Amino acid sequence: MKNDTIIRKHLLALLKGGNAHMTFMDAVEAFPTDKINDYFPNGIYTSWHLLEHIRRTQHDILDFCLNPDYRYLEWPKDYWPDRNEKATKKDWDETIFNFQNELRAFEKLVEDPKTDLYAKIKWGDGQTILREILLVSDHTAYHVGEFAIVRQVMRTWPKSRK
Repeated sequence: MKNDTIIRKHLLALLKGGNAHMTFMDAVEAFPTDKINDYFPNGIYTSWHLLEHIRRTQHDILDFCLNPDYRYLEWPKDYWPDRNEKATKKDWDETIFNFQNELRAFEKLVEDPKTDLYAKIKWGDGQTILREILLVSDHTAYHVGEFAIVRQVMRTWPKSRK
């Protein structure tokens, strides 16, 4: 169906970002490792906490889309690291790596012509894959914008960035 191809193309562009907002990878590029556990001015979480929140939320939405044994997480406990948790460089890299892998899983879901974007998810209460793709894209874009502002106030953008 022609319209199905069009919507899938638009959903992929939305997931990848870069149209009306910065991509996740552009936002994290060249972030200084020695600042990943710093709290931004007047903030209650660190840069790593924010990225890990984006990743955990994306993971939860993907799990909801694919797992018939899905179990709801507890808000906010399961969606954010503990405020005192500190990340290592390895944790930072794993957060980014896992985010990218799960983003690719969403892309594959959208690209698969067998995925019925409009059918209700059987274990949900009315949600569709289309709705979940829009939700994860919206959530990620919101927090990537927040992350970019956090970088600005923390002065963690490279000097070469204009």
